[in-house]
Amino acid sequence: MPPRRPPHRPRDRSVECELKFRVAGPRNHARIRAALRKRGAKLEGKYNEENYRFDGPGKSTRGTTLRLRVLNGGPHGVLTVKGPAKFVGKVKVREETEIDVKDVHATLDLLAQLGFNVEFTYKKQRIMWTLDGVVNVTLDTLDYGWFVELEGPLEVLPTHARSLGFNPDKALKDSYSVLARKHLAKTKPAPAAEN
Repeated sequence: MPPRRPPHRPRDRSVECELKFRVAGPRNHARIRAALRKRGAKLEGKYNEENYRFDGPGKSTRGTTLRLRVLNGGPHGVLTVKGPAKFVGKVKVREETEIDVKDVHATLDLLAQLGFNVEFTYKKQRIMWTLDGVVNVTLDTLDYGWFVELEGPLEVLPTHARSLGFNPDKALKDSYSVLARKHLAKTKPAPAAEN
């Protein structure tokens, strides 16, 4: 049986605060893992995600993102809606609503009937830790790079990032979806020339 996705820590008013950093590769992930172990962080779990990003009604007027994540390739998933991002210092802050879904295929059908189409998909391997009982630190591997993400209370994120060797001023502003879209645009094969 594949490992289960760790439960999300409840957030005040479903507000997500995060700092995301690109790292050079697996050695950087190993360095962060060692630092987390040394600090007594708790390993919460490892899992694979397949992320579906949608286009459809409301997207052009609300500035929201709609994403369905399929976890560990199974039938279960998480449906996420995120509001527009704002930045407090360098920390990305936005409202987030998530629900677990038992049947990903039925959810895809339901969203299609409501006018939402899959715009693109991307995969992510994630290892999640909890540091000092308040900050989630994830080591993420995607087709377009290696990343470390810190998520937790706004007031502690910059300090925790610095404690792991990251400069909050160098945090990425783009979401994984934006980075995936840029990667897909670069790697998309050119259309075949007509004869």
